[in-house]
Amino acid sequence: MDETPMRARAVVDLAAVRANVRALRAAAPRAELMAVVKADGYGHGMVPCARAARQAGATWLGTATPEEALALRAAGDTGRVLCWLWTPGGPWRQAIEADVDVSVSAPWALREAVAAARASGRTARVQLKADTGLGRGGSQPADWPVLVAAARAAEAEGAIRVTGLWSHFACADEPGHPSIAAQLAAFRDMTAHARAHGLRPEVCHMANSPATLTLPDAHFDLVRTGVALYGVSPSPLLGLPGDFGLRPAMTLTASLAMVKRVPGGHGVSYGHHYVTPGETTLALVPVGYGDGVPRHASGTGPVMVAGKWRTVAGRVAMDQFVVDLGGDRAAEGDEAVLFGPGDRGEPTAEDWARAAGTIAYEIVTRVGTRVPRVYVGEQPGTGI
Repeated sequence: MDETPMRARAVVDLAAVRANVRALRAAAPRAELMAVVKADGYGHGMVPCARAARQAGATWLGTATPEEALALRAAGDTGRVLCWLWTPGGPWRQAIEADVDVSVSAPWALREAVAAARASGRTARVQLKADTGLGRGGSQPADWPVLVAAARAAEAEGAIRVTGLWSHFACADEPGHPSIAAQLAAFRDMTAHARAHGLRPEVCHMANSPATLTLPDAHFDLVRTGVALYGVSPSPLLGLPGDFGLRPAMTLTASLAMVKRVPGGHGVSYGHHYVTPGETTLALVPVGYGDGVPRHASGTGPVMVAGKWRTVAGRVAMDQFVVDLGGDRAAEGDEAVLFGPGDRGEPTAEDWARAAGTIAYEIVTRVGTRVPRVYVGEQPGTGI
């Protein structure tokens, strides 16, 4: 690992990513695994994490935007990639020519995919998405027969090949939620209709990270693992990462920029929402909401400095925040650990999520581009 001093760094353990893929494959042994690497690999780095996932046996990669899928191709990935977040006029032709599987939720999208396939002279790989109850993308059950019929006609023409049927859970992270069984039943009905009307998909898939870990009936042919790939539990209600054999891959640290004594009654940061209770030592941590530290964790965010947990003192600013060390000592350049796996007693992303009233997905994904990613545990060999 590069030991050059940095203001801040996010160390990403690619060995942990590979181990997490293996643990997830073991949780769904009869299904293929899609590693979801959207949003720059949930903040961890799309291409390095995609490479690590491939090395550990992921047969598919998943992205939200077509630009992400095309970036994987530009980086040298030649395996199966599914891209699902399309808007009218998107780069359908480029994706089809790059052998990306494109998701279709409505007739307008199918028309654009077919037109792009005709223009490119290639058969588009298309997956139909069903809205089984989440209420976001996907075709409603009432509209599904029309979409299936149009897709079958486009297949007969040779413009497309329907490679998959898929859907997404709304509440798989809430054990026993009644919507889970209802969505599974709807998906089975919708896939049965598609098959009865001539579609022969390679894969049917619905399981996200929580369903992969806890709902074997939802595994079908393929599971799509996102946040669990990076060692973050999809829900504290389901368990901690270690309960599933997962290890958090990211450790976020910063070097203290200043340490100073101040008198009691001294206001700290904007608005003076924190006032020192007595003479004390303050340490300046040079990251803020411009780096992805949640401003709404002001006064609550945990940080380990000088071997102890501290709490953000006052407001998080754009580039910095303060912690009160009390009677403890530290020096400029000492390490402040915002979160990591927890091995050294440091806070985790889940601890920050609780402090900020959000989910750990957001904590890791929002770490900004001003924070360099430093990769450890790289493995040469096959992959991107």
